[in-house]
Amino acid sequence: MANHKSSLKRIRSNETKRLRNRYQHRTTRNAIKKLREMTEKEQAVALFPAVASMLDKLAKRNIIHSNKAANLKSKLAKHVAAL
Repeated sequence: MANHKSSLKRIRSNETKRLRNRYQHRTTRNAIKKLREMTEKEQAVALFPAVASMLDKLAKRNIIHSNKAANLKSKLAKHVAAL
């Protein structure tokens, strides 16, 4: 167990950040799945900017790699265009 005040605070803050990152990542993954399952173009076009923004935010905060975000956005854009 940690002995210093700063290390105890670090443990608390790491847990808070881990839970926040997990929530944001899970929410984005659910939005991606929802977009991939869509069959109507109008709805997909309306949802795509929100999903792309979520991916950009995750990449900015280093929750996912920026190249992964770019690859996902590209594949989703192709999917929306093909509808």
